[in-house]
Amino acid sequence: MGRRGRLARKRKTKRRPLWRRALRLVTRGILLAAVLAVAWIALYGVVAPPTTPYMISEGRRVGVTQDWRPMEEISVHLARAVVAAEDANFCLHWGFDMDAIRAAIAAGAARGGSTISQQTVKNAFLWQGRSWPRKALEALMTPVMETLWSKRRVLEVYLNIVEFGEGVFGAEAAAQHFFGIPAADLNPQQAARLAAVLPNPQDRSASNPSQSVLMRARSIAEGAATIGADGRDACFAR
Repeated sequence: MGRRGRLARKRKTKRRPLWRRALRLVTRGILLAAVLAVAWIALYGVVAPPTTPYMISEGRRVGVTQDWRPMEEISVHLARAVVAAEDANFCLHWGFDMDAIRAAIAAGAARGGSTISQQTVKNAFLWQGRSWPRKALEALMTPVMETLWSKRRVLEVYLNIVEFGEGVFGAEAAAQHFFGIPAADLNPQQAARLAAVLPNPQDRSASNPSQSVLMRARSIAEGAATIGADGRDACFAR
């Protein structure tokens, strides 16, 4: 082997460990990010999220009102109404409602297959929008959350961080803002109106509802009553 061949072989030998070290660093970075994400999810399983990325962005624009309340201080009527409106099979799936996803795809809908679990992950940990990176992270984090949290906890967090009006986040702030009462005192009709503004709370009002919101609220109230009667509220109603 000539001198040129030996030098080329030496350079190739030196480069190989660099690639291996780079790959090792990338792998460790991915593992560290995964561990931190799991720890973050686990923490929110027992601690109330102090804020969310969306609340921060809305706070800069219009200000934010939110008052955290445990599930015991939120009307079960609101819990049933939101489930009826957003995810009727909430207690039956593991984070993804495959039937709803298939139906949404078949209908060509841009939205419709997203469960309350997925929305909780998006609202609590991620950013808004429909980008593929966010959807991928949501798909990875949802099963982890479903494993670490009870269904009741998932709904509790969702009801406390979802937006019911411009800058109005969570059940307590919404009940006070729209009806002047605590979230615990919401009746079935008021609960249905709050659920009816989802998923477009900035374009709809629970206290001054349009005819379409009233029609949707009536449908939601009927669905909530059905969910209570057939036991599909078993994972969160006590």
